[in-house]
Amino acid sequence: MDLGKYLARIGFTGPAEPSLEVMRTLHTCHLLSVPFEDLTVHSGGRVKLDLPLLYDKIVNHRRGGFCYENNSLFRWLLTELGFQVTILSGQVKNRFTGCYGPPFDHFILLVELEGRRWLCDVGFGVPGFSVPLSLDTEDPQEQSHRVYRIRKDLEMHFVEWQEEENRGVDGDWKEIYKFTLKRRSKEDFTEMCQYHQTSPSSIFFCKSLCTVLRPGGRLTYIGHRLITTTFPTEENRHVVETITELKDEEIPGVLKEKFGIALNSTLIAKDEKITPPLITY
Repeated sequence: MDLGKYLARIGFTGPAEPSLEVMRTLHTCHLLSVPFEDLTVHSGGRVKLDLPLLYDKIVNHRRGGFCYENNSLFRWLLTELGFQVTILSGQVKNRFTGCYGPPFDHFILLVELEGRRWLCDVGFGVPGFSVPLSLDTEDPQEQSHRVYRIRKDLEMHFVEWQEEENRGVDGDWKEIYKFTLKRRSKEDFTEMCQYHQTSPSSIFFCKSLCTVLRPGGRLTYIGHRLITTTFPTEENRHVVETITELKDEEIPGVLKEKFGIALNSTLIAKDEKITPPLITY
């Protein structure tokens, strides 16, 4: 790994040392620079989890990836900088089907630093948190206009959030994903990585998508739509979404202009209904 090149890719400047401030900044910089996307699956390729391949894709070719890719590479970066990192397995609650995915559905990171534990995740989409969440409290954790918490039930932990217009003491909590603290290895996720590229119960098989955090909002491509989201401000306390319908021939230009992604093969745009899994997890 060329650390300098990776840090430049995510726009990080300053001393890169294993501190809480650096970890928080790296996490946010990654989300603002590296898209969460599955475009390889829909342009004739297959995702492989070899670290040199991920580095080449994300750093050299300025692409993004889904959780197995983005969080694998982020773990490598943190480890190289001296952080103590453990891989964890999560199960995402699909917002389209309302069902949890199978074990090893989601690749996430636990960082232990100065006697405290932090959950890092730079490989998630719209509900994702921009800075690491503390694993040492079940209290609400505010991040700008959003509120998250990690609720524990026996050995299972649940990441939950209150959507922008549902904040407050009486607001409802919505589950994002669940996980345990059992240590995992990168190889444990190989089978599920293939599942997400071939299963009609996976969002990544059913929908071509790309999303990236922006200062004050988010930009999302899915199927034949470009969604521009503006987060609430003091002047306007509502989420504002603008949807632009796209033709097939417009999509490559949008990906290049808006996300900095130039694909080597033709993208087959896809936005199909997700089949709920047969097993309840």
